[in-house]
Amino acid sequence: MADTKRQSMNAKTQQATGSGAAAPTDEALSKAIGARIRVTTAAPNTSTIEGTLFTACPITNLVAINTSTQTSPNPTSPNQSGDYHIIPASRIQSFQVISPAPSVVDGAPALQALETRALKAREASAIAKLQEAEARRGKGVTREAQDIFDAFSRTMPARWDGTSIVVADAVVIAKPYRVDDCRALVANDSAALSRVRKVLEMERKKIELRNASAAIGSTNQFARQSRDRVAVPSRFDNSPVPTPRKGG
Repeated sequence: MADTKRQSMNAKTQQATGSGAAAPTDEALSKAIGARIRVTTAAPNTSTIEGTLFTACPITNLVAINTSTQTSPNPTSPNQSGDYHIIPASRIQSFQVISPAPSVVDGAPALQALETRALKAREASAIAKLQEAEARRGKGVTREAQDIFDAFSRTMPARWDGTSIVVADAVVIAKPYRVDDCRALVANDSAALSRVRKVLEMERKKIELRNASAAIGSTNQFARQSRDRVAVPSRFDNSPVPTPRKGG
């Protein structure tokens, strides 16, 4: 009678844990990672192994069981020491969960918390750089005007005010961006005005040299193409054909 009751209780325990003394499926092994289990291998080398299920690989069909008696808060940690047994899943004849896995174990490595402050700082820095680059690009201006602005911004603070260039908040250069178009924003600041005019004059000479070089290069290329052309007679040439002479 007592034996019958013990067998009934064991059956209920096995049913509650979700596994009985039967060959396990891949799903059952995966769900049991981190739990303490008991497996019996098939003949000819029958043995019973009890320990913590470290992993179950569905690709190699191998399971790793840690039979060490030392306890760990995370039995599936890669740094967990112990006595490991590697068993082919096909050789497992029976499988039983003795105790469930700790609540901290879910069969996957723990995820580290994201450092949101660093991410937000990187986002703000990237946005600021994009806004700065956009502010440096003139709206409705020519390529020449943009080149002049870029030249000033390499050595002095410069910003756009509509289509005018403001240099160091001291001098404004209006269209068409000639030396005579420079005007001081601060009264009696002749030093800043003189410096900006000298830089502008130098940059305009550089632009003129670049444009002249580009024009000469285009002319030379056109001349080479003209020389390379070969005159091909038309198929519909109406010129009279010479009459062959008789008698040799």
